[in-house]
Amino acid sequence: MQLYNTLTRRKEPFRPQHDPISMYVCGITPYDDAHLGHAMSIVVFDVLRRYLEWDGRPVRLVYNFTDIDDKMIARAGRLGVEVAELAAQQIDRFQQEWRELNIRAADVHPRATQEIDKMQEIIAGLIDGDAAYPADGDVYFRVEAPPDYGKLSNRSLRDMIAGARIEQSSRKAHAMDFTLWKGAKPGEPSWDSPWGPGRPGWHIECSAMALRYLGEQIDLHGGGMDLIFPHHENEIAQSEGFTGKRPFVGHWVHNAMMQLGDEKMSKSLGNIISLREGLDRYGADGLRIFILGGHYRSPLTYSEESLAAAARGAERLRNAAGVRLPEGPGDFDVAAARDRFRHGMADDLGTPQALAVLFDVARWLNRAAAENRPGGAALTLLRELGGVLGLRFEGRRQAAQAAPFIDLLVDVRRQLREAKQYALADQVRDALRERGVVLEDGRDGTTWRSAEPALPPAAAPPPPADAPPDTAATGKAADTLRF
Repeated sequence: MQLYNTLTRRKEPFRPQHDPISMYVCGITPYDDAHLGHAMSIVVFDVLRRYLEWDGRPVRLVYNFTDIDDKMIARAGRLGVEVAELAAQQIDRFQQEWRELNIRAADVHPRATQEIDKMQEIIAGLIDGDAAYPADGDVYFRVEAPPDYGKLSNRSLRDMIAGARIEQSSRKAHAMDFTLWKGAKPGEPSWDSPWGPGRPGWHIECSAMALRYLGEQIDLHGGGMDLIFPHHENEIAQSEGFTGKRPFVGHWVHNAMMQLGDEKMSKSLGNIISLREGLDRYGADGLRIFILGGHYRSPLTYSEESLAAAARGAERLRNAAGVRLPEGPGDFDVAAARDRFRHGMADDLGTPQALAVLFDVARWLNRAAAENRPGGAALTLLRELGGVLGLRFEGRRQAAQAAPFIDLLVDVRRQLREAKQYALADQVRDALRERGVVLEDGRDGTTWRSAEPALPPAAAPPPPADAPPDTAATGKAADTLRF
């Protein structure tokens, strides 16, 4: 399999050194609801893992939760709850939505707050090796300690300083030195340490979890392109500084961002489409086809038209997977189709090409059904390859088609309430509830969601292979596969 390696800035053979393959993916900070940008990243790495295992290579996946940081503390304070309570609620919600999206659980889902001892072990080792130093309750990493700091983002320290707003501190030996341990502040969660009470810095968390659950050198590390610098750059520096072993990661894989207009979709910008809304309107298969219809290294632009087209494509695949055919394998060339699928996926996770194979199989099945010809082998192949992409071919949500009419009824109810015709407004609400649609009134208006229970688990060219990651991340949004 050829995979683009962010470290070398080219496609190269993926040659894991471990069995099972060791794979770490940077998870989310559970301070607010998941959005479609989160879905893009987790679907990409779920499919990469599924493909590797379908290809006969077992994977041990670690996907973490960063359940302590500035954002967690700030939001918990606004809500008037403990940080641990906020994290528990949000993680439970995320995992429910991911099950509905047919994301396979990782082998380990560590939480940063449960790994403090490993973080302190690493920090102490870095101090002993003079790669880090304490200062008034904080601990900083010396960016001048590694001879190759900046190798992942391909930037020198001089370039970093020129292109960033640096937190000035007289306690730092170098302006770019980053925090490993933060001294306690009043009202914030803290843990005892040899350097005084405090909490870990962001970057040390992932090093600790990767080293504890996968070892000192791992095969593949994934995450969004927005994590390349500083998070993954610093993760390399502190991990290699602690273990003395290089490389920390054999293959770095980063997905591009989902965009709304010209900006990436993010909580901090406030331009998010929630994963819950996406699931209710377009279904899990529809979201997956929307995401996989573009290459993972090309930015994906959100639009209702593209998502609706993906949902229609999911419906066509479901219909094909449910056709009734006479008994017999039929004359479909299964081997050729499987080879095309494998060739697309093995070329830097070419999911648009892989999806095209599924739609070719579906068209053949529909013709076979119309002509009453056998095609059991093609039907089995469609389900097999669909499973590699995480598609279920079942459980279509009626809300995907009914959304415009539900929106109209929500607006009618709003007008009734403004006219103080509350009895009629309640009738609209109750009638929708009887049909599986729940209305939720909030400060920003009324939203709706499907009340049906969650389902149980069950072609755009990429950027040039030698394109630097920041170019790939900011390039023109890719066109999605047409269905």
